[in-house]
Amino acid sequence: MPKLYNAQILEVELLIRKDQATHNGFSHISNEEVWPEIDSRYRLIVVAALRSKQLQRGATPRIEADTQRRKTTSIALEEVKRGLVPFTIIEEEKKGSGNGSSRDSHETSLLP
Repeated sequence: MPKLYNAQILEVELLIRKDQATHNGFSHISNEEVWPEIDSRYRLIVVAALRSKQLQRGATPRIEADTQRRKTTSIALEEVKRGLVPFTIIEEEKKGSGNGSSRDSHETSLLP
């Protein structure tokens, strides 16, 4: 095994720190975090996506954020985390194709 010199070790440590400091996607969201009214990761993604779409269409952010430096998805996630995005869960039952089965459908919509 080759011997690493101090400069090489420092370079590897810096690369590891940089990799840990930059996250992508939803990998930085842990299961232990508390998200008000969010019962699953899927609900979180749907609510944040709907809010992000509102922000992209010109809605005013509900947190203090520089929209030139932050993407709408990260602003939307922060708003959801702080409980600033009200939403409703609409449940409706759909009948099957005559075979006696029924399927519950859930839809999430944001409140104004």
